[in-house]
Amino acid sequence: MKIIQVNHLKKYYGKSKGIEDVSFEVEKGDFFGFIGPNGAGKSTTIRTLLGLIYPTSGSASINGMDIVKEKEQIKKQIGYLPSEVMLYPSMKVKEALKLSMDLYKVDCSKQASLLCQRLNLDPNKKIEDLSFGNRKKVGIVCALQHNPELLILDEPTSGLDPLMQKEFFEILKEKNEKGTTILLSSHILSEIQRNCNKAAIIRDGKIIACDTVENLSNSNAKYIQIHGNASFDTLNGIKNMVKDKEGCSFLYNGDISLLLNCLSKGNIKDITISEPDLEEVFMHYYKEN
Repeated sequence: MKIIQVNHLKKYYGKSKGIEDVSFEVEKGDFFGFIGPNGAGKSTTIRTLLGLIYPTSGSASINGMDIVKEKEQIKKQIGYLPSEVMLYPSMKVKEALKLSMDLYKVDCSKQASLLCQRLNLDPNKKIEDLSFGNRKKVGIVCALQHNPELLILDEPTSGLDPLMQKEFFEILKEKNEKGTTILLSSHILSEIQRNCNKAAIIRDGKIIACDTVENLSNSNAKYIQIHGNASFDTLNGIKNMVKDKEGCSFLYNGDISLLLNCLSKGNIKDITISEPDLEEVFMHYYKEN
């Protein structure tokens, strides 16, 4: 069952492009990564899905509900963490959490207390006295405490120290194992590779790849590192070659026997052939496009 469907979504701000022809699907139970550097269109896509801004054209639905016509019903079923958490500075943490509960009209105080303990968040402190990272924790608890069916998290780990990041992802994995669908927007590729089962890569407002993380990482290419010198002028299938005084490295999806033939004619001291990780594939997509 598809919990998110996005079809040719476009958002322009006057003549400035936000996103253009964005299409992807998220199945119920997915831990879905949305990858791209800052300014690629991740937040614009998410805000459009949530009805916070209106699309210029295209359509999208969440749980079968139209993001424009039924946005109020959609908001009741999701937990959302924006990239920048804005809270009333004079409130205490527990008051901010209570306000969030009241908006959803549910009593989730026990879950809120448990999340505060796990994230080492003091509910009696005032928002204005919190660090950036602790304010982010308040936003996390507000998004998770009512156990929504769908979590949409925009750059959720910014401001969290490594120990808190680890605990945060443990919480997300537990939620996902119990059936919660998660859409995680991030520019940190290791977060996506470690935690997500599917991912979409966005560049300049367009989706340039969408598949399982495993398929994106493999992509039938090998990562080649060479110590020495050889000529590759006649060899097809080389992407993203980086040269230095010791040798070179590149992605290769051509015939290995042809590669070895080229190498045999050069002065090669050492060679490593391995599966590329997601970061190397990501750079391949960005440079290629």
